[in-house]
Amino acid sequence: MDFDAVSELALRFRAELATRKQEIDPDFPWYPYDTMSNIVHLRGLLTGDNRDIFGAVKGKHIADIGCADGDFGFFLEQELGCTVDLVDYAPTNYNGLRAADRIRKSLDSGARVVDVDLDSQFTLPADRYDVVFFMGLLYHLKNPYYALEHLAKRAEYCFLSTRIAELSPDHATTLRDLPLAYLVGPDETNGDATNFWIFSDQGLRRLLSRTGWDIVDYTTVGRTSGSDPSTPDRDERAFCLLRSRH
Repeated sequence: MDFDAVSELALRFRAELATRKQEIDPDFPWYPYDTMSNIVHLRGLLTGDNRDIFGAVKGKHIADIGCADGDFGFFLEQELGCTVDLVDYAPTNYNGLRAADRIRKSLDSGARVVDVDLDSQFTLPADRYDVVFFMGLLYHLKNPYYALEHLAKRAEYCFLSTRIAELSPDHATTLRDLPLAYLVGPDETNGDATNFWIFSDQGLRRLLSRTGWDIVDYTTVGRTSGSDPSTPDRDERAFCLLRSRH
């Protein structure tokens, strides 16, 4: 299954799911960001034979971690026949995971909605996954090293995205080529106290290597020149396809 076919399925499912959410309850506090739009960024990420990776994912056991309302996980279940665990932490999830549960019932889905404190020394609901999706979550974790190391022992592949920064907030220091992370203040980035570590490009690459991952494909989007950890219009994101060395 080539990526263009998967992309068409994803965009169609996004529209169908938006209609279903309105039918369930138009006034419910659904997660306000379009998590299905990640398929557009994956188009720019995947190269060569990796553009067919969703053919290999079809029918496999996956985890959508930091799943928001679970849109992408439900897509993988409904359209690609995957066995899916939707993992997030109810106290910090936008609607306490109620949306994922309501969609699961509406779709008569077999996906598991699992409440896990990802800032603890957590364990996942299954011992092994073929693929985990870890999109837009890393910079919200207090202990990203533990999380990535734990995943590397339990998954073969990982799709990951996270915010990175080239410059310090005052733009006086270039961070990109230094293996480090910037710890933001509680109101510094989008006024969101659940933002913690914004890695430099080299910081993220070293973290991935030291936690047991090889980078298979890597790209950045957004403000790819002059990004910083806190300014809204200087937001740069790294997207990665990773393979575990375990």
